[in-house]
Amino acid sequence: QVQLVESGGGLVQAGGSLRLSCVTSGRLQMIDLVGWYRQVPGREREWVANIRTGGATLYAASAKGRFTISRDNVKNTVVLQMNSLTPEDTAVYYCAAGRWGTGYEYWGQGTQVTVSS
Repeated sequence: QVQLVESGGGLVQAGGSLRLSCVTSGRLQMIDLVGWYRQVPGREREWVANIRTGGATLYAASAKGRFTISRDNVKNTVVLQMNSLTPEDTAVYYCAAGRWGTGYEYWGQGTQVTVSS
């Protein structure tokens, strides 16, 4: 099994920045993909970005140019740096892990991000 623990959420004003962290542990050989999703109550979970073991990254259109996903293989941590935040970024952000081509099998508990106008 793989465990994921997110941190770094909070309240920020529009235009500000937040840095979310996802610490991975357990049988990490089972995963080669870590991603971030977000969800607003009453809406479907939305994919934000992902990063593969080799470092390749992908971003949703809403995140491109503002968010950066990176990984620290020594600390087994994936970071989502979010800049130029808007109220539309308000959501619970989830870290997820799995294998490329198979999908996400493991999920964290989520961290709340609130952006005030």
